[in-house]
Amino acid sequence: MPTRNLKVLMFGWEFPPHNSGGLGVACQELVLALRHQKIDIDFVLPRRVDCRSDGCNFLFADAPGGTLSVKPVDSILSPYQGKKSYKEMLRSILSGNPGTLSYGDDLMDEVMRYAAAAKKIVSDADFDVIHAHDWLSLPAGLAAKKISGKPLVFHVHATEYDRVGAEGADKRICDVEKLGLAACDRIIAVSEYTKQRVMQVYGAREEKIRVVPNAVNVRNFQANANLEPLKKQGAKIVLFVGRLTFQKGPDYFLRAAKIVSTVEKNVYFVVSGSGDMERWLIAESARLGIADRFVFTGFLRGNDLVRTYKMADLYVMPSVSDPFGLTALEAMSCGTPMLVSRQTGASQMLAHCLKVDFWDVELMASKIIALLRYGELGRSMAQNASKEVLKFDWEESARRCISVYREVLTA
Repeated sequence: MPTRNLKVLMFGWEFPPHNSGGLGVACQELVLALRHQKIDIDFVLPRRVDCRSDGCNFLFADAPGGTLSVKPVDSILSPYQGKKSYKEMLRSILSGNPGTLSYGDDLMDEVMRYAAAAKKIVSDADFDVIHAHDWLSLPAGLAAKKISGKPLVFHVHATEYDRVGAEGADKRICDVEKLGLAACDRIIAVSEYTKQRVMQVYGAREEKIRVVPNAVNVRNFQANANLEPLKKQGAKIVLFVGRLTFQKGPDYFLRAAKIVSTVEKNVYFVVSGSGDMERWLIAESARLGIADRFVFTGFLRGNDLVRTYKMADLYVMPSVSDPFGLTALEAMSCGTPMLVSRQTGASQMLAHCLKVDFWDVELMASKIIALLRYGELGRSMAQNASKEVLKFDWEESARRCISVYREVLTA
């Protein structure tokens, strides 16, 4: 008699195309890979979206193996929110819908509201393991564990200290992360960098932690791109892709660009992303006298993002603290040479790229100039990186997650 598939109740807060960063992409690719290995998944979303139009059911309904259902909860949570941005969103929504919606008064209230709503889902669901992604979904995962008695796996993509730094960290969020790390049955860290971080900052026990690196679907970055119209004047392109927030270090990219622009007259800096620093970056580029060298594209996805990577002569990831850095793998898949911050998980895992401390903008600028001037160096790096990226495979990441599931079920 055949055994049934392993069933996972997975809590997240975004799923492409309704995503504002790399976490949603990571969740989508991991879920697809788990599905291919016959894992059944109930994926719980924190807010109502039209799942028929956002592609969730369509993308996975006919995949081989298990089944995926999307269970939305009415919430306005979104990733990377802080207290201020949540307040602004709440004020905007309620001004257009007075008295018709019920939302938490602040971000933490909304997180707990999500956890309370999850209780009904838990009572109706059939599952073996709970898998929660990052702090916003963690209270829901903890509630599910308490109600069901089933083991909880906490997947750490970033900590509060990574997102805003020690000085700006919200103690309430830190308390949630610390509680989750202590109460869960296993911790999945996206890199060795993250593993060390949660041990040092939160005192997480090493024996509970398993490192499961993110990966990249290389096929998604193989579209052809016609670069001639954009570069027919011989211009060089230096690219930044990521949220325009403290964590990703766009201000250090801007400072390095100022230095580069004084010696390289035909180089342009493309910034792809959105975030709370966007207006400041635009104003600061004008103040520094380099606004004519900058192109701000906003948030890109799909073929638009692929074309942008392939247009670039160099991709720079100057993150202040980045547990992994999925965009590094995307750039590698597109054959784009890279300069990455040493304060990232990607820096520890990747060999074929240049590295620099995020704060050393003069050295950052020097390395950018070197890669722009010595094309053979960039071509050699890109060629080797295109082979190295193949070892980051979502199917392998899924196998490691399944191993963690089986550990907690037999513990």
